[in-house]
Amino acid sequence: MNKFAFWGLVAVLGAALGWVIAMWSPTPQAVQGTEALRLAAAPTGGDFTLESPEGPLSLRDLRGNVVLLYFGYTFCPDICPTSLAWIAQALSTLDEQELSRVRVLFISVDPERDTLPRLKEYAAYFHDAIIGVTGSREAIDHVARLYGAAYSRQAVDSAGGYVVDHSSFTYVISPQGALLESLPHGTPPSQIAAAIRGALKS
Repeated sequence: MNKFAFWGLVAVLGAALGWVIAMWSPTPQAVQGTEALRLAAAPTGGDFTLESPEGPLSLRDLRGNVVLLYFGYTFCPDICPTSLAWIAQALSTLDEQELSRVRVLFISVDPERDTLPRLKEYAAYFHDAIIGVTGSREAIDHVARLYGAAYSRQAVDSAGGYVVDHSSFTYVISPQGALLESLPHGTPPSQIAAAIRGALKS
């Protein structure tokens, strides 16, 4: 392949990836055993501490920043990568000053498989502002109760042995640590960015 054909292929693949990130909206039922669950309860919010690749991280440590919370897991075949791609796209529309005051916590509900090194690599694939965190089952359940999140492990006939059905809301936390709103799965990047900007002004 000559260099012109090579760079032409790169351009085509790049355009295709951009379309997927911007337009793809897979249904949860498209993958066996994967389902977006409803919230288990009305979220109230609150502080918590989980483990990050750099050590224990509490929500209070991020005061002064808008924080987005998302519950999921790295082996999720469709819902999590779609949601994180849209969050990343929203972050890319912020200016430098806005972005410096935003953090995203990707809370893994699959601590058995999602090691801290794996979470670090996975989160960085989407955006530098995304931090992968997890903890003991008890710690994860505590955070899930605070935010009304639901998750349920389901056995499947695959190499992984199971998938985790989970609710797929993105929670917007104010710089003061208060829960402002819960964005449902499928919220477009423009609305996510608008929610972040509104929270920055709160």
